[in-house]
Amino acid sequence: MPRTRPSLALLLLALLCSAAAAAEPTTMNESDASTRRLEWFRKDKFGMFIHWGVYAVPAGQWKGEDHPWIGEWIMKWKKIPVGEYEQVARQFNPEKFDAGAIAQLAHDAGMKYLVITSKHHDGFAMWPSKASPFNIADATPFKRDPLKELQVACAGRGLKYGFYYSQAQDWHEPEAAGNDWDFQPPTKERNATPYLNRKVMPQVHELLENYGPLDLIWFDTPTLLTKDQVLELERVVREKQPNTLINSRLGHGLGDYRQMGDNMTPTDVYAETAWEIPATLNDTWGYKTKDHNWKSPEFLVYRLVDVVSKGGNYLLNIGPRADGTVPEESAERLRAVGRWIKTNGESIYGTTHSPFTVAGHDWRCTQKPGTLYIHLLRWPAGGKFELPGLRNKVTSAFLLADPTHTPLETIVGAGKLTIKLPGDVADPYDSVLVLKIEGDADVDPPLRWDAPQKTIDLAARDCSPHGQWVRYSEFDSSVGGFTETNDKMLWHLLAKQAGKFNVEIEYARTGGDGEATFRYSAFDHNLDVSLPDTGGQYKWMIVGTIELPETGLDQTRLSPLDRNPPGRIRVRGLRLTKSPETP
Repeated sequence: MPRTRPSLALLLLALLCSAAAAAEPTTMNESDASTRRLEWFRKDKFGMFIHWGVYAVPAGQWKGEDHPWIGEWIMKWKKIPVGEYEQVARQFNPEKFDAGAIAQLAHDAGMKYLVITSKHHDGFAMWPSKASPFNIADATPFKRDPLKELQVACAGRGLKYGFYYSQAQDWHEPEAAGNDWDFQPPTKERNATPYLNRKVMPQVHELLENYGPLDLIWFDTPTLLTKDQVLELERVVREKQPNTLINSRLGHGLGDYRQMGDNMTPTDVYAETAWEIPATLNDTWGYKTKDHNWKSPEFLVYRLVDVVSKGGNYLLNIGPRADGTVPEESAERLRAVGRWIKTNGESIYGTTHSPFTVAGHDWRCTQKPGTLYIHLLRWPAGGKFELPGLRNKVTSAFLLADPTHTPLETIVGAGKLTIKLPGDVADPYDSVLVLKIEGDADVDPPLRWDAPQKTIDLAARDCSPHGQWVRYSEFDSSVGGFTETNDKMLWHLLAKQAGKFNVEIEYARTGGDGEATFRYSAFDHNLDVSLPDTGGQYKWMIVGTIELPETGLDQTRLSPLDRNPPGRIRVRGLRLTKSPETP
């Protein structure tokens, strides 16, 4: 019998099915694509952030007055008119900018990637943008492109490279968020579409098309933008540069990895997703002449180790001066961190989070297959380190700083591993003890990273202090300077089980009449507490009970309820302990 021809409808159906089958491998699951984009990010761990722009000219001062807040926000807080700020741009002439020196500093610090502000909230473009004349080529005497120079310098030193871009907040534009002193209506009533079409989309296209492959786009403050607008931004990045990472501050739950709050790290291991903490070397991001509250190299090493042990990346900021130079205080500290990394980088790069909870420990742990790196942030007393809960057989132990890897004696017994240490401290910041083990790390359930915790420690050194005079002191590991009701200590509280928790505060108060009343808040629950005079001595005080109604990561805070609380008050931290009455 003769063959019958297939109908036109069947041919079309076959073609559609064939096209769909062919398209399936190329339109991979977005989760898989994100995992591939994140491969370098998960390994590299440590990056340099650069906040640099017109705000480096006033450097924290305006018309003879000191600006108490972060330097790059001076236009906002001083309500500088757009016209006046444009005159400041004419003074921005960074002739001493040396991209090679900055890239080398990042390399010397042990950093593996670099992110620079291409446009911050003041709306100034740090490249010759055709989308807006408010840019470094048209609005300043400086006619070079520092973004291109820095990209070339980073490539020559093997550094990944990316741009920060403020997509919604732009104080130079009437339809964008933020400037309510020059423009009406108020931010919350504005339609951002004209601004997005006129400036944001063209500038994002410029950044994606004119600088070759980018490793990262770091968006910020997506306020005012709808989900559809944010999705369009994401689409442009994915279309132009599909291998470029996007952070979660793109908005509306999008992005490849979670951006933690500024200077804020979770209270314990957080392995739900890749994440990063952006952090400062002092109190500001953009350069401020009078900000000398520099973090010590010891603190910076601690924070790097703490972040990596919890599963994150550390993006540490510098703020160059208006002439393009980097403050020597910044460079000195980064080089000190780099010297520690030169010896101990094996315990940072390419590692994964600790198999142990960090609660109550003065050590941290990172790991690779078959190897645990125990970071001794405080040299153990008595010449021995005791590690409870490890079930694996330890085949060898040695200090990473020891070039000969001299074996250390290990003793197993009473449910713990004991390692005898040499008499000398291996490193003043963090001595790394290496344990070679058989198999993957196996830890007793109560001590595992994902175990429901009985206690949650909120140390002052791990908070992000906010306020005109609120500062962390490394001298006694405390935060003080509370004067306003919006002053606060912020943490990322990681709750691994719901229920009632007893709250304790370690603080010192001296002088002043009347009650000093503070509020502790977590998961939209509040606990108001009174802090009596302690005679200036630090004491732990049980202040009440708070309900954690769910698990997960939440921003938690401690702040005064009244202006100028009486006496001098300094807080070392809080502790949440599971209430016995909670199952």
